[in-house]
Amino acid sequence: MLTISPIAAFSDNYIWHLQRDEQDWVVDPGDAGPVSTALEERKLDGILITHHHWDHTGGIAELAAKYHCPVYGPGSVEGVTHPLAAGDRCEVLGFPVSVMDVPGHTLDHLALLLRENDGRVEQNHLFCGDTLFAAGCGRLFEGTPAQMYSSLAKLSALPPETRVYCAHEYTLANLRFAAAAEPGNQAVRNRLAQVEALRASGKTTLPSTIGEELATNPFLRCHIPALARQAANHGATENSDEVEVFAYLRRWKDNF
Repeated sequence: MLTISPIAAFSDNYIWHLQRDEQDWVVDPGDAGPVSTALEERKLDGILITHHHWDHTGGIAELAAKYHCPVYGPGSVEGVTHPLAAGDRCEVLGFPVSVMDVPGHTLDHLALLLRENDGRVEQNHLFCGDTLFAAGCGRLFEGTPAQMYSSLAKLSALPPETRVYCAHEYTLANLRFAAAAEPGNQAVRNRLAQVEALRASGKTTLPSTIGEELATNPFLRCHIPALARQAANHGATENSDEVEVFAYLRRWKDNF
């Protein structure tokens, strides 16, 4: 059976550790040390990368040299041995992985959708790096608001039960913004209370699901009139389309 668990790195990164039948893969190893510690005496069979930022790639060289494993990800990333692009498919731990291009945070950003189906379990697992966060989205370092909004639309169209494995523990801060952006959303208030309890006890808030994000993530809800009205308080106009509403919400969040 597939198990997926977080390996904590730096102040708030998660390196996702995938295990099945004595095989081990990791996603976005920004630091090799925590990965080697988590593996103990096991070997690493492969690495998946979503984008080029150092806190997602910094451990590639050390891990690849130590374990002689393949590295799948954007061709722009140093150390990738198996370049991936939108529409590609590969196999990880015996399951198919579909590749989606999701520019916005960076231009080379990929999202990786693993479809688990072993006859007992059918489940989609989305590794989305820094594009989609629990109750949030990544900053626009390289892409445009239109690119990021399009990328988020691709992800939000996935089945609602899809599990979402983003790469940072930002959920509490994101939900506090969501509560300010959409104060009438009871689902946001309920989730905020749950997350506050989780973080108070030192527990992770991930994975999320696409369904949960559709209900509580303001960046997936720019079509909601209440959010459009809030965006108007931060520069949008009554004629702003959803992309413009998104852009003003993202700028507000940048300084929240």
